[in-house]
Amino acid sequence: MITPYDPYSQPTKQDKEFLIKKHMPLVELVVDRMVTQVPSFLSRADMTSAAMMGLVDAVNRFDESKGVLFKTFAEYRIRGAIFDEVRKLDWFTRTLREKHSRLTRTISQLESRLGRSPEEDEVAAAMAISLDEYHLLLGEVCHLGCVSLNETIGDSENDRSFLDSLEDRKGKGPVERLEQNELTRELAAYLKQLSEKERLVISLYYYEELSQKEIAEVLEISEGRVSQLHSQALIKLKVKMQKSRKGF
Repeated sequence: MITPYDPYSQPTKQDKEFLIKKHMPLVELVVDRMVTQVPSFLSRADMTSAAMMGLVDAVNRFDESKGVLFKTFAEYRIRGAIFDEVRKLDWFTRTLREKHSRLTRTISQLESRLGRSPEEDEVAAAMAISLDEYHLLLGEVCHLGCVSLNETIGDSENDRSFLDSLEDRKGKGPVERLEQNELTRELAAYLKQLSEKERLVISLYYYEELSQKEIAEVLEISEGRVSQLHSQALIKLKVKMQKSRKGF
């Protein structure tokens, strides 16, 4: 008979099996939410397989002393495992990588020159493309792990990701959680610098766990526009955090 998991003792094989079985529905939930974010050639079965590996990894790595709920930690690891599977298949072509790098570079340069986050028309003008072409570009790079809160802030794979700095939404309030360390305070400040719709997309997607379709209905915009705002917001956050780490 499997006994309830005791977080204050060293987890046994039985404890781990209990956690895995208890959180199987979480695997399906994350896969359901991410199915529109990954390339079509990654089947649902592939996503589920990767998600299961993420759950097992979460069980093996979970540290109760960190003060994070297991469900929160497991969800991050499951999402990360799916993104890792996408990266492994190397679907993000060299051309798209170059487009993403150019977009990030342009936003970074405009931030330095303007002293604020650039507007869409400003980015488009700096790239010498129309606003429609800019939106198409955002659409091309919005599905991936490399424009995701699972991406590391720095250049090393050992660096922290954006998700490592976000609060557990079932724990303390946002302000209390974000004040715990300098990195989370910085991220909170940078979130405030985004446009209202960008902040809403981030909040509804990562905190409220709404799907892109649901966010589109709430904001009364298209799903494609939600993807564009999501991609643009995260690129801006990455630029700000990287500049902060480099000291300028």
